[in-house]
Amino acid sequence: MIEVIIVEDDPMVRDINAKFLERIDGFKLCAAVASLDNARKYIAIKKPDLILLDVYLPNENGIDFLKWIREKNIDVDIILITADKSIDRIQEAFRYGAVDYLIKPFNFERFKEALLQFKSRHEQFKKNQEIEQPDLDRLISNPGAIPQSDDFAKGFNKYTYQSIWNEIEAHHVGDFTADVLAEKLGIARVTVRRYLEHMEKEKKIKKQVEYGKVGRPQFRYHKL
Repeated sequence: MIEVIIVEDDPMVRDINAKFLERIDGFKLCAAVASLDNARKYIAIKKPDLILLDVYLPNENGIDFLKWIREKNIDVDIILITADKSIDRIQEAFRYGAVDYLIKPFNFERFKEALLQFKSRHEQFKKNQEIEQPDLDRLISNPGAIPQSDDFAKGFNKYTYQSIWNEIEAHHVGDFTADVLAEKLGIARVTVRRYLEHMEKEKKIKKQVEYGKVGRPQFRYHKL
């Protein structure tokens, strides 16, 4: 279980992020605090794996806190969550080792994408003492990630696509249905089916038709 601390001074945003986190398997919220002083105390006690860190806090700055963590060689990863869109701030965050940067406001799909990408890397690094270059390249490039350019199919949302694909990769070794994915992700079934049809064209999944005694045939899918 990946243990997480949320550092956010706005109680409503803090609660939303905590509820988002509860919806993603494999993560446990060990503290949600409003100040960096409290964050330092919980880091010493809980030793979390991940911190969801706001940048602008009353009389405090999350980037300075990120720098402090690196100076102290504390073994924890950081995802920054902020309304700051400036390139200088984003570059600074990544220079000091942030693993992702979420710009407010964001939707659940983008939040989940960040968490699942972190989970994939965290689990791989935890279970392996060494890793070969091809495997490392796949972790860095995030295999199965959607294209980020204009080549991505029109009419599809990249974060919805990624959310569906992450769920397929994480939990579906055998067959699955659009209904199962829709219920799990909270996305309309007709929407999920559209994305599955697109993934089938990309030859990432294969569709099978299952005929019952009554009613319409059911479509089942499996990952290739």
